[in-house]
Amino acid sequence: MATFFGEVVVAPSRAGLDEEEEAREETPEDREIRREIEKKRYRRRGRLRLEIRMEIDVLWTWKSGGCAEEPLVCSRFIVAIGRNAAAFLSSFILDSVCWEVVGVVKLWNEWCRTSSTTNVLPTDSFCLFYRLTSDPTVLLCQCSCYVAEDQQFQWLEKVFGSMQKKGLQVTILSTCPVADYKTQESTLTLASPFLKALKTKEFQEQVCCPLLEQPNIVRDLPAA
Repeated sequence: MATFFGEVVVAPSRAGLDEEEEAREETPEDREIRREIEKKRYRRRGRLRLEIRMEIDVLWTWKSGGCAEEPLVCSRFIVAIGRNAAAFLSSFILDSVCWEVVGVVKLWNEWCRTSSTTNVLPTDSFCLFYRLTSDPTVLLCQCSCYVAEDQQFQWLEKVFGSMQKKGLQVTILSTCPVADYKTQESTLTLASPFLKALKTKEFQEQVCCPLLEQPNIVRDLPAA
């Protein structure tokens, strides 16, 4: 339960439930919709297995200490989710200092189809990881692709499973239409774009902008 509005809290998720428990809660309509989605996603591959459909691969070309089993030593991790946020990083951060590509996320769904190659190339993926050459503990992620609801748990599990958690500060950048912003004043008079923030109670630094007001919420992968 949040101690104040604007705090990011971890809510229970059904994404990690096993298939048997999830199947008991499904209605016939839910099962039919899920089967149709599976057919659309894997018609080209001829596969209908749910665990294959949800598979996400995180490929790294760089590991701290050179050992693939050790977690990445990371002090700051900046994640830009969505095309606008990714474009902002490209224009104002990636071009300002020296970064190098160190990894990608490979996934496949009805809106995003990355190639099956194991090489880490910017043209092969819509989700790239960079590290700051002057400080290798600073990582950045550009995620401009669509991550389906049933893939978000695995995306988080695999990406953050590769990093050390102690002392890690995560910053999420995302965008939404001004028309979706809920306020008592007219959205036509709002200066656009504008910036709002959500934070966890563990974040002790000064917030650079006002907190997001009620009843606005964050959805999809940024919320996860």
